[in-house]
Amino acid sequence: MTSIDRAGSDQLPACKISPAVDLLFSRWTTPILWTLNQSGPLRFVELERRLGTITAKVLTQRLRQLERDGLVLRHYHREVPPRAEYEITALGRSLSPVFAALAHWTDEHLPAVQESRDAYRGPLPR
Repeated sequence: MTSIDRAGSDQLPACKISPAVDLLFSRWTTPILWTLNQSGPLRFVELERRLGTITAKVLTQRLRQLERDGLVLRHYHREVPPRAEYEITALGRSLSPVFAALAHWTDEHLPAVQESRDAYRGPLPR
């Protein structure tokens, strides 16, 4: 699998899963998909409230990106006042096993990561 860099030349990714990691694991993408998968369709304000500290601007940007990528579907309702609902698509739901595996890994291994962090005595990354 190849990807095109900004200059337009073919470039191999450093790792086969790099494109998926770039797509899925940006700061807010995973929490948005997780929330929509767990909750079903949500209005913008309700999704924003459930995510907590995300700004409306960032949520709008991420939802547009996820809609472009086919992971989220936006339903616009022509009402007064107008409203939009967002839901995860079948393509987005196909990521459920990936997120379940990561949740399991987190439950099993995050305590060991924290122990390693606590025990580390070298210089901290900047």
